Amino acid sequence: MPYSSQFGDHFYCQTDGRLECSHVFLAGNGLPERWAEAQTFRIGELGFGTGLNFCETFRQWKLLAPESASLHFTSFELYPMAGCDIDRALAHWPQIDEERQALVARWPDACQGSITLQLADNVRLTVICGAAESTVPLMPADVDAWFLDGFAPSRNPAMWSLDLMQAVFGKTKPGGSFATYAAAGFVRRNLQAAGFTVNRSPGFAGKREMLCGTKPG
Repeated sequence: MPYSSQFGDHFYCQTDGRLECSHVFLAGNGLPERWAEAQTFRIGELGFGTGLNFCETFRQWKLLAPESASLHFTSFELYPMAGCDIDRALAHWPQIDEERQALVARWPDACQGSITLQLADNVRLTVICGAAESTVPLMPADVDAWFLDGFAPSRNPAMWSLDLMQAVFGKTKPGGSFATYAAAGFVRRNLQAAGFTVNRSPGFAGKREMLCGTKPG
C-alpha cells in the first residue's frame, strides 16, 4: 500500500483502489456511457500518484469505447513516482497488467516538466509535473471529465482550494463533469463557488458520501 510521507496519507483506499476508481471517478462522471458518442474524450486529473486511475480507465476504454474514438488523459502531479515504484504498486492488480506494463515501459527515468506518452494509437497520457495551482491554468479549456484525486483535504488543503477549483471549472467544457471521493464541507463549498452544480452520492466501501457534479451549459 503506497504511502506519502509528504502528506501523511495513503494513495488510495485500503479496501480496493481499483474498484474505488471505477465507483468514484468513472461512474461518478457517467463513464463509460459518455464515451459512446465521443470522437475525442479528454479527462483531467489532480494527482497522478501510482497511475492507478489512468490504468483502470485505459483498461475500460479499450473494452468499451468506440474504436474510432480517442482518449487524452492529462494528470497533474507534484511528486511523480519512479517507474519501479509505480510498477510495484500496480502489480497488486492482475486485471491491469497490460496497462501497467505499457505505462512503466514508457515512463521516463527523470520526471520533470510535461511528460507525454502514447500508450496506444488512440490513447495519450500527459503528466504535468509541478504544483497544480500554477500548471492547471496553462492547459486548454477542453476537459470533459475531472478526476479530483488529491490527498485528503485535511492533509493537502491546497489541492482543494477555491483558486484551484476555479481553475478546474474554467478548463471544463460546458456540460463537463467532475467526481471526487472527498465530501468535506469546504470542498463542496469551493466547488459550488467555482460554478459547478454539486451533488452528493454514496461513497465507496461504506464511505457515506462522495461528490460529483457538472458545469452548467
